Amino acid sequence: MKFRPLHDRVVVRRIEEDSKTAGGIIIPDTAAEKPQQGEIVAVGDGARSEDGKITPLDVKPGDTVIFGKWSGTEVKIDGEELLIMKESDIMGVLEGARKAKKKAA
Repeated sequence: MKFRPLHDRVVVRRIEEDSKTAGGIIIPDTAAEKPQQGEIVAVGDGARSEDGKITPLDVKPGDTVIFGKWSGTEVKIDGEELLIMKESDIMGVLEGARKAKKKAA
């Protein structure tokens, strides 16, 4: 199934962070926090201004972004856990970020 967000919303796939500290301690899944980095999967057309013009979004599919800890709404589409959030919930884009591991379902 293909999903297209409306207006200024984006669909984000969380990126798995390392489960090991710098000192080599392995953090169990139950103690680990949810990642605050993700990859943009899909974007809406843009926000509509008061005069009816559409302002395109600054992010595009494939961008790696950082977002707030409690941002977005978790949904499951085709068995994959994704987040839907407004573009304003995104704090920034990581330029030149390498593609990290996807979070296992």
